[in-house]
Amino acid sequence: VIGPEAPLVEGLADALRAQGKAVVGPGATGALLEGSKAHLKEFLSAAGVPTAAYGVFDDVAAAHAFLDTLAPPYVVKTDGLAAGKGVLVTDSLDEARADVAAKLAGTAFGTAGTTVVIEEGLVGVECSLMALCDGERVVPLMAAQDFKRVGEGDSGPNTGGMGAYAPMPVDAALLDDVTERFLVPTVAELQRRGIDYRGVLYAGLMLTDRGPFLLEYNVRFGDPETEVLAPLYGERLADLLTACATGSLAEPVAATGAAVTVVLASATYPLGSRSGDAIAGLGDDGQLATPVEGVTVYHAGTRRRPDGVFETNGGRVVAITGLANTLSDARARAYQAAATVTFEGRVWRRDIAASVTQGGS
Repeated sequence: VIGPEAPLVEGLADALRAQGKAVVGPGATGALLEGSKAHLKEFLSAAGVPTAAYGVFDDVAAAHAFLDTLAPPYVVKTDGLAAGKGVLVTDSLDEARADVAAKLAGTAFGTAGTTVVIEEGLVGVECSLMALCDGERVVPLMAAQDFKRVGEGDSGPNTGGMGAYAPMPVDAALLDDVTERFLVPTVAELQRRGIDYRGVLYAGLMLTDRGPFLLEYNVRFGDPETEVLAPLYGERLADLLTACATGSLAEPVAATGAAVTVVLASATYPLGSRSGDAIAGLGDDGQLATPVEGVTVYHAGTRRRPDGVFETNGGRVVAITGLANTLSDARARAYQAAATVTFEGRVWRRDIAASVTQGGS
């Protein structure tokens, strides 16, 4: 199961399959759905999947002229991979114009940004729907919601994700509609292009008053949604992944319970990161020094000193996931645990899943 997007775009899954390995992850041609925003938009148009109106540009003047035709919010994306940080969403035309100029000059994201995709801004509620595809069939998992902005109330710049929860309270009929009008046509278009796609299709959706639209596809498990979905599926996830890799997916597998993840990031994230700050509240095994029922700590930007103390080593440091029967209880457990894991300059949001747990849901 290949986690990062860059090795998939570079063809790691192709190389492993050539050795006879069973792999969850598309080959290089399938991974272009995430590897190139411009390619994705062309693909979605061909497949008839609803997505935002857009333009693709490598010239600043033409990009600025297109921006002038749009109403806010403005969306500017790097064409290539940017570790989840290559998207600007802003109500400021001046900021959007400056972002275009920086990306096309190569100063923002190097060669990944020297082509940009500019989209109409969609207003609504974001939803993450990850599905498994075995080349022919597509099986959606439980809907989740992540929180991309660094600050409470969805303020500040985009990040790789500051927290998530599942299940997201979305009408079952809407999810069925997304499967039939988004996922199934995507798999059909992949097959039409001769692409045997075996891996994760992560649909980033915007639920608007005009219906759902696809914001993006990722071609691997998304972080931090995986930290809520994987523990909810438990051991059954291994069977699903085996079926995905071997072309034998069947009916969806239901998951029960609820999960909430809170990400703790290092000082200055996402504009930068700081390493070397000692992390308090973790035991020798990397889990909570004072355990909380139903809580798991997932490590990302950490390392261990020779004396055994964990310290920060990257932007997003740990993801703390609480499991329970209800979202309210899962959230309470996650935040109880998160409060005990501390380090200098800790950045975290205190409103993950707050809006859906008011009233004890």
